[in-house]
Amino acid sequence: MNIETSALQANEGATPTSTELIPPTQPSTLHKIFIGKDGLRAGWSLLIFIAMLAAIVSSINVIGHKMHVSGPKPGAEISPRVGLFAEGIPFLVVLLVTWIMSKLERRPASVYGFGDKRKLPHFFAGLAWGIACISLLVLTLVKTGLLAIDSRMLFGGDILRYGAIWLFGFLLVGLFEEYLTRGYVQYTLTRGLAGLYRWAFKTRHSQALGFWTSAVIFSILFGLGHNSNPGESPIGMLAAGLVAVVFCFSLWRTGSLWWAIGFHAAWDWGQSFVYGVADSGLMVQHHLLATHPVGKPILSGGTTGPEGSIFIIAILALIALIIHFTLPHARDVQTT
Repeated sequence: MNIETSALQANEGATPTSTELIPPTQPSTLHKIFIGKDGLRAGWSLLIFIAMLAAIVSSINVIGHKMHVSGPKPGAEISPRVGLFAEGIPFLVVLLVTWIMSKLERRPASVYGFGDKRKLPHFFAGLAWGIACISLLVLTLVKTGLLAIDSRMLFGGDILRYGAIWLFGFLLVGLFEEYLTRGYVQYTLTRGLAGLYRWAFKTRHSQALGFWTSAVIFSILFGLGHNSNPGESPIGMLAAGLVAVVFCFSLWRTGSLWWAIGFHAAWDWGQSFVYGVADSGLMVQHHLLATHPVGKPILSGGTTGPEGSIFIIAILALIALIIHFTLPHARDVQTT
């Protein structure tokens, strides 16, 4: 009898230890309520995120009120200083709360939309397509007599100075709005809905169903959120909701927000600074051109700006085609 056989027989006849006799501990009911297979359940995650965000924003508003800090008056053009603070501070708040949630959930913060090996190419491609598409829309309105260019407002070094300031300002707009509506909340609701679809339908498409269901929900909310903007119109709100869906398409294809951030920043910069048209009824100071709409608002956009024109529907369809043909799916890139 060799040593291995002796050891095997000894193990077979050995008395089980106390730890082997104790059955595995079952999770408590409270644990099951809060924790799922992939960590903290999505519903609780969203509630914690929203609660922290609301608490910090409320505190900032109280501080601002005590310091007599006020926003732009109705109908007034937004100054660079107000624009930078109005977008920069909320973005930092969203960034902070998202980072806290990543620590609570033990996930890398990059999974919420900023992780991308090709972030710079995607960002600059978004910038290029953004300025190209808004230019096409403005050119269409000008050539059809629906938008008149009155004069040039800036000259010399002021063009570069204010152009750079507003480009940075609208980069903050893109970062804030994309990260708020298509960052953590999009990822987390997708996670929750995907688990629900997987449990209910046992389908391998649960991730896609969860993503696009959450995309539709947040896109509707994004469109409705524009109702508070001065000069907004039903077409403008519809356009905001549809562009949110289009931006979700770029997120689905690339796995990140960088293309949408670049496009969003360039689109708003082109509208507000370069062409001097209203952006959801909002105007900025120190823009390059002075323009005014002509004709029926449903065609020209009226006080809403080009986004309030019915022509925006065709431009949004074009943007979706651009994403389809220029942004291969992230999984396709990884397999090539």
